[in-house]
Amino acid sequence: MKLYYSPGSCSLAVHIVLREAELPYELEKIDLWKHKTASGDDYYQTNPKGTVPALELKDGLLTEGPAITQYLADRYAPTLVPANGTLERARLHEMLNYLSSDFHKSFTPLFYLASGADATSAQRPVIAKLTYLNSVLAQGRAYILGDTFSVADAYLFALARWCANFNISLDAFSEFKGYMARIEARPAVKAALHAEGLEEG
Repeated sequence: MKLYYSPGSCSLAVHIVLREAELPYELEKIDLWKHKTASGDDYYQTNPKGTVPALELKDGLLTEGPAITQYLADRYAPTLVPANGTLERARLHEMLNYLSSDFHKSFTPLFYLASGADATSAQRPVIAKLTYLNSVLAQGRAYILGDTFSVADAYLFALARWCANFNISLDAFSEFKGYMARIEARPAVKAALHAEGLEEG
């Protein structure tokens, strides 16, 4: 397996799941602005979408983080997903859809904000989503779906790390701030962060 990734992007979620599942894999770093691989190849030739993550399998390329993480968990690490056909699995889909369609996209204006511009308005959608996610965790959950770490946590963690890039403090979201610390303390997460050059040690 080969993971096409960009450091600190949403591909981090797949990287974490690969580590959690203790799978052998290769990493191929992508420059998303130039759409080039680390060796200078045109990334569009590998993935016509031009996005990460993409996972090269013996049967072809699989894209989109929620699809990749569920595939990996179903096949290699079933403790990371509820069983198919259960309400709990539907809750996983519900959360992954929210994260990809609402939380992920709420950051988009911030990525394209002009240098030096006031970010207050652009931050509001992210803060609104954090308020909701904090309320979910305030129900006494250790993880976003309950008491067990899942692929949804890997995805949420990868996205929420962007808050620091855009000066969005988590201090007002005590449950969420504690949640992020719990995820980051996991050995697989620390290893993925280190491998991507996002954490020392």
